[in-house]
Amino acid sequence: MKLLIVTQKVDKNDPILGFFHRWLEEFAKNFERVTVICLQKGEYNLPGIKVLSLGKEQSGQHRMLAKVKYILRFYQYIWSERDNYDAVFVHMNQEYVLLAGDIWRLMGKKIYLWRNHAKGNFLTRLAVWLSHKVFYTSPSSYTAQFQKSVQMPVGIDIEFFKSDSSVTREPNSVLFLGRISPVKKVLEFIEWVKNKNYKATIAGPILEEDREYGEKVLRTLAPEVKYVGPVNQEEARRLYQTHEIYANFTPKGSYDKTIFEAVACGAKLEVRNPDMQNLKIEEHSLRALTDKLKREI
Repeated sequence: MKLLIVTQKVDKNDPILGFFHRWLEEFAKNFERVTVICLQKGEYNLPGIKVLSLGKEQSGQHRMLAKVKYILRFYQYIWSERDNYDAVFVHMNQEYVLLAGDIWRLMGKKIYLWRNHAKGNFLTRLAVWLSHKVFYTSPSSYTAQFQKSVQMPVGIDIEFFKSDSSVTREPNSVLFLGRISPVKKVLEFIEWVKNKNYKATIAGPILEEDREYGEKVLRTLAPEVKYVGPVNQEEARRLYQTHEIYANFTPKGSYDKTIFEAVACGAKLEVRNPDMQNLKIEEHSLRALTDKLKREI
C-alpha cells in the first residue's frame, strides 16, 4: 500500500505537532511508500519519505494571495504524485478532504480522515461523507457518531516517553503542558495551584489567535508558578519525568495526548476530563496505532 499523508506541519521541533515526525517514521516502516504534503515544513529527518510543502514557511505575501498559492500547489501535488499513492490519510484538517475528496474518488483513491475535535458542522459532515473512513480517539469527538468512524489509539511512543529512574522528581511539583488557550483552562489551573502547596511549571506555546488570553495568563502568574514557554519533545519528556503531577483541566470532549505522555513517564494525574479514567498506555502506543491503521486502510 502506497500512502499519501496530508498534514499541517512536518517539524520535529514544533511544540504542538512535533510528535507527528515520529508517526511518519513508523508509517514508513509499515507502508510500501509514504509521501507527505504539508502546509509548512521545518526541521525533519525522514529518509525514504518524500515531503512536499505548500510553502507557508516561505510566505511573506498577502494572506489571501498566499492561500491561493497553497491551494494551487496542493492540486499540483496530488495530481503529479497520483501514481505514487493508493490511499490518502488526511490528518486533522478536513479542508483538504473538502478540496480534493471528489477528485481522489474519481482517481480511485481511498480517503481516510483523522479528526478528533468535539465540535463540527455541515462542512464536517460533508468531509465525512467524502471519506471512506474517519478515525478519532475521543468518544466525545464529533465524528464518533458516524457509522464509518473508527476509534483509534492515541499513538504515544512509549519507547520515548517513559519513566527514568536516574531522574529525581521535585517534591510537590505540578506540570501544565499544552497550548495556552481558553479551552485548556490555564487560568483555572493557576488559581488551583495558588490554593495548594505546589510549585508549578506551565509549558506551551501562545498562538496568535490566543494572544490576548496568553497575556492575561502571564499577568496572573504567581511566585509559585513559572512559565517556560514552548518545548520540543525531548524537553517535554524531561518535564514529565521531573514533576510529580501532571495537570490537565481541559473539559470533556478532548483526548489530549499529553495526558498519555505524562502517564507513560510515570507522573500522577490531576485531570478534569471524565473520559480519561483507567488509562491503559499500551493500548494507546504508536505500535498499536500503526497496527490498527494497517488493518483499517
